Amino acid sequence: MKMKQKIVLRVQMNCDKCRIKTLRVVSDADGVSSVGFEGENKQNVAVIGDAVDAARLASTLRKKVGHTDIISVAPVKEE
Repeated sequence: MKMKQKIVLRVQMNCDKCRIKTLRVVSDADGVSSVGFEGENKQNVAVIGDAVDAARLASTLRKKVGHTDIISVAPVKEE
């Protein structure tokens, strides 16, 4: 059984077009089951999925959207 994990990324998004592009890039990644914005000014992207490669996801976002930092990677506790 694969371990679900939650990855929080801070992406520099200056406009709505950037937000849409961020959602498209993240949702296309392998293993992603849900995506959402959180935090102050909705600058953080929360990604939940099985075996998602956080480093590869951050690298892809840097290339396609803008500056990206990995804030946290943690297992999701299933109830």
